[in-house]
Amino acid sequence: QVQLVESGGGFVQPGGSLRLSCAASGSSFSISNMAWFRQAPRKLREWVAGMTPNGQTNYADSVKGRFTITRDNTKNTVYLQMTDLKAEDTAVYYCVTGSVWGQGTQVTVSS
Repeated sequence: QVQLVESGGGFVQPGGSLRLSCAASGSSFSISNMAWFRQAPRKLREWVAGMTPNGQTNYADSVKGRFTITRDNTKNTVYLQMTDLKAEDTAVYYCVTGSVWGQGTQVTVSS
């Protein structure tokens, strides 16, 4: 059973940057699609970004041009680089592969 552990969340001012990390256990990481979701207070979870094993990426329109998903298969880790953060990016961010979700990491953007 794959396990995912996110880190890197925190408090940042508008316009700032953060990089989230998601470390995956198991030997199938390199052949797995990886994704980031988020859930803001009183809102439904929403998909943010995804990456295929061969490096193809996709982004939600709300983060396109500001967020970048990458992966390091040697470290079984996927990253989400977030720049030009806005208050509406405040949420708990989850790393996901298949039906497996991490525990989430809180990102708060506020002045």
